[in-house]
Amino acid sequence: METTARAPMSGRKAQAARNDELIREAARAVFTADPGAPISAVAEHAGVGISALYRRYKSKEDLLQKLADDGMDRYLAQVEAALDDDADPWDAFAGFMRRCLDIGAGSLTMRLAGTFDVTEEMSRKGQEIHLATKRLLERTQEAGALRPEIEVGDISVMLEYLHGIRIGDDERMNQLQHRYLALMLDALHLTDRQELPGPPPTWQELRGRYDD
Repeated sequence: METTARAPMSGRKAQAARNDELIREAARAVFTADPGAPISAVAEHAGVGISALYRRYKSKEDLLQKLADDGMDRYLAQVEAALDDDADPWDAFAGFMRRCLDIGAGSLTMRLAGTFDVTEEMSRKGQEIHLATKRLLERTQEAGALRPEIEVGDISVMLEYLHGIRIGDDERMNQLQHRYLALMLDALHLTDRQELPGPPPTWQELRGRYDD
């Protein structure tokens, strides 16, 4: 059966796509380090002109919204992949946590919360993420592999704390993040231990951090 090859992007379009990826990666790095940094710092970090940045993002807030939305899409893809995984429920859950750490899920939440307006689409997507994560947790708990009191808010906060580890270069930082994730996973797997103190963070508490 004959297939039609996708036409390659023109040189200008390919360069624009590369610039956009450079800008987003630079913005994640710059705003994680300093949420108050000017948008010009992103252009400098990405090695592109400020005009190239403004052709794609009309303001700093627009860029922050796109970064948050992109992060939500990447997280949602991982939780859906875990739900589609027919392997052992615990292995699927643990793999999901490791992938979330590697893609930076939650890395900007604490740093950028309250610095941009949440759109209706982002709010809707956040609820979709919440429900999908809840299904993953319930499946793992039903298999007897995850502490029964663990809820979605716990996962969000744990990922945020792991991404707060800023020691050494990128390689060393990632190594330490996975070291402490391994300890957290061991604790999450202890289903017969004393109940944790206090309730988990609610959806309203997590969502409320984005209000100015």
